[in-house]
Amino acid sequence: MDTADRLIESTRELLWERGYVGTSPKAIQQRAGAGQGSMYHHFDGKPALARAAIERTAEEMSALAELQFTGPGTARERLTAYLLRQRDVLRGCPIGGLTQDPDIMADALLKAPVTQTLAWLRGRIADLVTEGVADGSLPPALNPTNTAAAIVAAMQGGYVLARAADDPALFENAIAGILPLLGER
Repeated sequence: MDTADRLIESTRELLWERGYVGTSPKAIQQRAGAGQGSMYHHFDGKPALARAAIERTAEEMSALAELQFTGPGTARERLTAYLLRQRDVLRGCPIGGLTQDPDIMADALLKAPVTQTLAWLRGRIADLVTEGVADGSLPPALNPTNTAAAIVAAMQGGYVLARAADDPALFENAIAGILPLLGER
């Protein structure tokens, strides 16, 4: 891994652990094993590095979701596989969690990949719901846009509940609560 990658990875970890304000350039450099000159050689400053880190997190999250969305099975089976896949629930969602960081949400440069990723996720889920209604694997009364919003909201809320209580079962409960909407028992 080159210096720029180490800086991005270190920033990703620190943003998830500490938030934007708690992620100082010094902490990034120390974790990356890079000097101040290296950081500013590759990035114009902390905001540019944070943007690169958020974009990489968004790309990885989207790619992982897309594996389930395009996998084998009916639309319902693929959506269910996405909902039930293993996650590090107590760490929270690496993108959804950034919405709680006021410094990220106040900066258009940093906010953009967060909102774009969540919009992409809702869109992909809506696409699957549309496909599932058409192929008969999902209930015909489902509104794709509303269902996608409900699924993403239940997932993000599940992360919050689980983290607050230090109990991953609360995330599982949120997912179990949404599965009947998809015709799962």
